[in-house]
Amino acid sequence: MALRQAALEKAEEAEEIKNFAQQYKVLGVANLQKVRAAQLQELRRKLADSVHLRVIKNTIVRRALAECKDKPGLKGLEEYLTGSNVFLFTNLNPFKLALLLEKSRVKTTAKAGDTAAQDVIVSAGNTGLPPGPIISQFSAVGLPTRIEAGSVWVTHDTVVAKKGDIIEARLASVLSKLGLKPVEAGLTLKAAYDDGLIITEQQMRLDLEEVRRGVEEAHALALNLSLNTAFPTVENISLLLQAGQREAYALALSGGIPTRDTIANLIIKAHMEMLSLRSKLKTD
Repeated sequence: MALRQAALEKAEEAEEIKNFAQQYKVLGVANLQKVRAAQLQELRRKLADSVHLRVIKNTIVRRALAECKDKPGLKGLEEYLTGSNVFLFTNLNPFKLALLLEKSRVKTTAKAGDTAAQDVIVSAGNTGLPPGPIISQFSAVGLPTRIEAGSVWVTHDTVVAKKGDIIEARLASVLSKLGLKPVEAGLTLKAAYDDGLIITEQQMRLDLEEVRRGVEEAHALALNLSLNTAFPTVENISLLLQAGQREAYALALSGGIPTRDTIANLIIKAHMEMLSLRSKLKTD
């Protein structure tokens, strides 16, 4: 009876996942490893309006994916169904989803085996900790110290871990005592299905500054091309009219054509030529 009940529950869960996959355009798979329950709940709250999150066994998801016949290529997600995962159903663009998850990451205290999110630097100054066993703990992780006014001081800024380093238990303990949070916790998309395509984590990593520079450079090149070919657009029409006005003015001036804009300079030009000619006649 219990086995039958469990089988029914799995079938219901698979049907639910299948319905979600058909309801939403995008299905993302994110690594749940080392994500705290409180962080996941906060993420659910932040994304509630646009993303539905489900934590469910990979075997059930495989079953559901196999039954989604109207979603071509969806089974391609199966290779990412390893380890602990959370599944995200949304109509957002996968790249926007990846950015939202990246922005939702939070700094947290380190545990043994965690990876440093950036270079971990302990700044020089008063730790506020009294002398004692802490001195040998600091020394063990390479922190230079001195005792002053009944407190342990770090004598100079010290890098105790590089970005990507695995943090050992004794270093994690010291950093916790100092109130430092060198680890980033949150969800990272392993892959996402979008309208027949499987987009990997690497493909979804965007350098926004690089993209912005590329767009700005392309815009500048396109603007220069349109100006050089005198191709009018909403963006360049003012510049084209200004250039045309300058060229017409220069042509009228060099050709001695009197207009409302050129007449003053033509008179000045004629006057200067007259003075030059008179000067030559007097000399001769």
